Amino acid sequence: MLAIIGGTGMAQLACLEISHRQIMRTPYGEPSGPLTFGKINNHEVVFLARHGYGHTIPPHAVNYRANLWALRSLSLSRVISVASVGGIRADFTPGMAAIPDQIIDYTHSRKYTYYDGTDRPITHIDFTEPYCPITRERLLEAAKRANEKVIDGGVYGATQGPRLETAAEINRLERDGVDMVGMTGMPEAALAKELGLCYATIAVVANYAAGRATSAHAIRLEDAHAVLEKAMVGVRNILEWVVELDVD
Repeated sequence: MLAIIGGTGMAQLACLEISHRQIMRTPYGEPSGPLTFGKINNHEVVFLARHGYGHTIPPHAVNYRANLWALRSLSLSRVISVASVGGIRADFTPGMAAIPDQIIDYTHSRKYTYYDGTDRPITHIDFTEPYCPITRERLLEAAKRANEKVIDGGVYGATQGPRLETAAEINRLERDGVDMVGMTGMPEAALAKELGLCYATIAVVANYAAGRATSAHAIRLEDAHAVLEKAMVGVRNILEWVVELDVD
């Protein structure tokens, strides 16, 4: 079974034929909402809205540990995250989607690990490749079959939020090698790695990052929402092909 975590612009999954919803409780509290079970093209899928189904949970307050733990309790093949980002690199234009292969964490004060107690040995995870390469390849192949253009690779910069960044902060991120900026990539990716989940992200560019192009002086959020609404049609097309490819 495939799991999909929907972000801003995807609080519901229109292509999902819902069978039931299930409230989950974990040692780390409750997830962002009930897990929604159903089928896409007759393939079983579970969906979770990262910010809650009413989009009321800000990025820094998401219970990432509970979300991933709840999904880990199921018989999953892989987890696909859908996230909105601001485009920094020139080709990351509004409406484009990317399958990032690297991430830099600028967040703070979040519950970022399952290994923060003193009741077990210190545990380190290898995070050289933060995203599952097999799942990334599935997403790229699905995009190809769906005839949806995506950018292969890119560095995701995860910032704290909920405010957007200053132009100077975006300049710093660009010097660091960041291609796109979002607020939910961490600790989600690291927690998935700790749990051994095959995890990858579809990052949808909602707007140019602060100080860039049409966002030179301000980011028009209403325009970003309109871009996301249109772009999510392409994301759903990709997801419909992913379930067909997800056979192992």
